[in-house]
Amino acid sequence: MTIIRSLDQDINSVGSSNQLYMDYKERWKFYLEAYLGGEEWRNGNHLTRYQLETDAEYRARLRETPLDNHCKSVVSVYNSFLFRTRPDRDFGALQNLPELADFMDDADLEGTSLDNFMKDVSTWANVFGHCFIMVSKPNIDAITRADELRGGVRPYVSVLTPLVVLDWSYERQPNGRYVIDAMKYIEDINDEIRTVKQWTPDTIYTWIHNTETGEAIDAFEEENQLGRVPVVVAYNAKSIVRGIGVSAIADISDMQRAIYNAHSEITQSVRLDSHPSMVTTPDVQVGTGAGALIHMPETMDSGLKPYLLEFSGANIESIYRGIQQQIDAIDKMANTGAVRATESRTMSGVAIETEFALLNAKLSEMADNLELAEEQMWRLWAEYQDSEWTGYIDYPGSFNIRNTEGEIRQLQIAASTDPVDPRVKAGIDNKIMHWLDLDDDEKQELETFQVHIMYSPSGQAVLAKTEAEHLALSELGYTHEYLEGGDTPTQDLQ
Repeated sequence: MTIIRSLDQDINSVGSSNQLYMDYKERWKFYLEAYLGGEEWRNGNHLTRYQLETDAEYRARLRETPLDNHCKSVVSVYNSFLFRTRPDRDFGALQNLPELADFMDDADLEGTSLDNFMKDVSTWANVFGHCFIMVSKPNIDAITRADELRGGVRPYVSVLTPLVVLDWSYERQPNGRYVIDAMKYIEDINDEIRTVKQWTPDTIYTWIHNTETGEAIDAFEEENQLGRVPVVVAYNAKSIVRGIGVSAIADISDMQRAIYNAHSEITQSVRLDSHPSMVTTPDVQVGTGAGALIHMPETMDSGLKPYLLEFSGANIESIYRGIQQQIDAIDKMANTGAVRATESRTMSGVAIETEFALLNAKLSEMADNLELAEEQMWRLWAEYQDSEWTGYIDYPGSFNIRNTEGEIRQLQIAASTDPVDPRVKAGIDNKIMHWLDLDDDEKQELETFQVHIMYSPSGQAVLAKTEAEHLALSELGYTHEYLEGGDTPTQDLQ
């Protein structure tokens, strides 16, 4: 049984009274299928069904049609930039707590580090538009902090996608802030056993039931020791509806479905071109395969002889051109045209720089939302520890997205002009050294010798890049002194 089918059973058995959930549920399922691909996508039946197509023919076409998963590719590109550099974290008053290091290494009690957990938060926020971070702490009736430490009890986090959060409500506080004051969600799926939790500011209700029999296995309630619902909403981008985000793949998923259907048309076109249909009467015996024999009754009317029904469908090349245009549209929507596949080879330098600027703005907004969500998460974490959050979280605000190929080309053109001024040559070499992005060992190796500018007796400037070149130029009469312009200092190009 696939993930989404299992989830549908849970939703149907538990039920939801939230109208927003009912309105968005099918769209969220589509986003999840588009991101996961594979069997989940095929089970969604996203191919347009032909007229008079049988169930067996449709299922065969679903199996044979490949999916070019652009949704997953775009989300991966975003995360590769967002988490290329680790966020800067200052924990303030929490710094010396013994539970902190354990939480950083295992944030969800399943071995996931905090950095990887936040990457998961980013992924699901991109897919659905938002997701929830639930901060919990087991209640073992500990009297002191020492009892908690001995029992290994500390706060932990869980990421909840909108599909498993069945119900929620907001309450406006006297200071004007809106907070979630109730939430019901599916906590665990273990074969046919489901665990559902409902949080209120005072109580935590838990139901365990069997979805096959519909019987309740267990139900209990416990006190909410925090006094409020410890949940944070992490957005990809906010919509005009409170608690609902804007998915990063909202339009991309629709375009991906169109490309998927186009690939099916290509498969069908190739098959019909290679194996045209034969029209015969019922009493004609037709063999299969190349060189097969066709047996016709001797008394058959000559006007009823078998014939091939030639395929006159669309040209496959035109379908491929249409797919490429749709992929280009995806790159424009996602601002990833300069970083995905070979698109950068066909874009001008100005177009690439503009694309990078748009992508940088999109990534900065995502980083700001992640930073806000993590700070709110740490405030709840600190409350569980009877402390106060005094630190800060700083995600990268700008992303160093460079047109490397264009920069190299510019340096090549600049170097080919053979500039007279040695400072210009030194500047070009400086840029090259910066572009090489050498590691510490490579830099240490280069530091054993400085690059010098040397001058011939006629005033021609030459760069001595190695010690051997320096000695050879010295023997030819080159010096560090420019005869017509006075002394020129040694240039260290590192």
